[in-house]
Amino acid sequence: MLNKNITLTNLALVLSIGAATAQIKDTTALSEVIINQNRLQIPFSKQSKNIQILTQEDIQRLPNRSINELLSNIPGVDIRQRGPFGSQADISIDGGSFEQTAILVNGVKITDPQSAHHNMNLPVPLEAIERIEIIRGPASRIFGINALTGAINIVTKKIESNQISAQVYSGSSFKDNEQTSAGKYYGKGVQLGSQFLTKQTSHGLYFGHEDSNGQRYNTASNNNKLYYDGTYQPNTANMIKANVGYINNQFGANGYYAAPSDKEAYEQVKTAFASLQSKHQLTQAFSISPRLSNRYNEDEYWYLGRETTKGRSKHYSNVFGAEINATLEQSYGTFGLGLESRFERINSTSIGDHNRENYGGYLEFKTEAIEKLMINSGAYINYNSKFGWQVFPGLDLGYDITEHWKIVVNAGSSQRIPSFTDLYTNQTANVGTPTLSSENAYQIESGIKYLSNRVIAQVGYFHRRINDFIDWQKEDATTGSGTVIPWKPINIGKNKIDGFNASFRYNINDPSATTRYFTTLSYNYLNPSITLADGILSKYAIESLRHQVIANFTINHKNWMFTSANRFNERISYKSYFIADVRGSYQLQDLNIFVDVQNIFDKSYIEAAAVPMPGRWFSIGAKYKLNY
Repeated sequence: MLNKNITLTNLALVLSIGAATAQIKDTTALSEVIINQNRLQIPFSKQSKNIQILTQEDIQRLPNRSINELLSNIPGVDIRQRGPFGSQADISIDGGSFEQTAILVNGVKITDPQSAHHNMNLPVPLEAIERIEIIRGPASRIFGINALTGAINIVTKKIESNQISAQVYSGSSFKDNEQTSAGKYYGKGVQLGSQFLTKQTSHGLYFGHEDSNGQRYNTASNNNKLYYDGTYQPNTANMIKANVGYINNQFGANGYYAAPSDKEAYEQVKTAFASLQSKHQLTQAFSISPRLSNRYNEDEYWYLGRETTKGRSKHYSNVFGAEINATLEQSYGTFGLGLESRFERINSTSIGDHNRENYGGYLEFKTEAIEKLMINSGAYINYNSKFGWQVFPGLDLGYDITEHWKIVVNAGSSQRIPSFTDLYTNQTANVGTPTLSSENAYQIESGIKYLSNRVIAQVGYFHRRINDFIDWQKEDATTGSGTVIPWKPINIGKNKIDGFNASFRYNINDPSATTRYFTTLSYNYLNPSITLADGILSKYAIESLRHQVIANFTINHKNWMFTSANRFNERISYKSYFIADVRGSYQLQDLNIFVDVQNIFDKSYIEAAAVPMPGRWFSIGAKYKLNY
């Protein structure tokens, strides 16, 4: 017989985002939330790094449609969307560039070697996500290269029941469409999910589709995602897990790369991703986990539109990874150790045919042998076939002043190797530099945290210095013939940044109350220091946020819920803007009905390139979940 009672996963307490959905009555103890770092699994409450978590319940609660939009609610994370509705976005952490953030799915690196513009081509629909972990600060000791300023790990759902789910939504700005003689701008989407569980296996299959005719001329998009997650666990000591995903995004790229001459530009991106891993508890103290992964990406771009081959470029890239992670527990502490390799290749009409190899190994140790003190230290050693050897040491310290108060200090170094686009691209507007050096950085951070059943708060300060920082630059002029001077990447020396951050989450009412209130507030301040020569234009050196304020409020009364999500951003190179979104929803047995209004004050703003983001946008949708 079908069981039509909704089963909602217990909430994980989060640092900066309050979680609330209808009929949720409890939360998981903070000490039980484990941060997924490949080898040493450390509870959130014992972490000495600055880590944010976006839970499955946050995803249901917030008035957002894509991973890109969701991450704009995380303090310290800078989302710069070229295309709305999930088409394309650059992401950075705490003032770094979009190339300096590592993106992972279940701990598997999926960073694109062609260009980090493709890092957010994630073949994972929102319905498949359990939580998103954001690790701020140098993460190369944990994840290796290209985690210079941090890492974002997408953790997919653990299958715990037989379930089917469906979500449909549609929205409009109710503004006239510039490309048609009649009609309005609109967008619509659907997400489907199926979970199947047996005694030894679990399977999850998810599909997502979204299309829109844009928010202005030539910004229409058509995005499709397919994702499978399978697990075989014959006993408690052994487990095999497989993940397969595919994404096909097509979109008008008006203003994305070369405004205003690219008004008719169009782009199509196809990404396939697969990983196979296993975990084996060989003894009570020793466990081992090997993993294989592959990521294939196709990127096709028409500068003058699909009607002509002039200005057309096509890129094929492939990344194969192999790694093995192990942990050894002793009475005085736990060791993490392992090896990994990564093979990258690209074949491109404008970049050429190139490949490179990367090999890494790490040793890490954590201990609580000293009362009230958590020590986590280690080093990652890396060899790249083009950039040679590099070592990333790091140290995290956490001291429990009282049951609730904790002082944290962490320091580490990290590296970002140039992308194939940085090195070899050869286009009219962009020309690579094969002699680039890799970026190398070190960072030190300190802070204080307060954790209780109702309050989660922290205040922190960090200092980071990047040597051989890579920026795309050009002279602010044209040649004598009127030809525009192309952008070129160069190592411009030191990039220093100081940052302050504070976050506060308060659960105002007892969780058992009929009406409950949740409020969160965060503030981030960045003070970068970099020198540019007179008459030189920069693409990335001065684009970070100066001030960022995020304030969310949720009221949950019986089956009704209302959320207000607000953010203020002041970018160094752009004017400031304030965006307010709201969601109202009602839970009717297995059905949740919701209404969203995004950018309710119809603010005009730009996050990246020359792409104005949508103004006020209205959406309505419904979600259905059935456990059987």
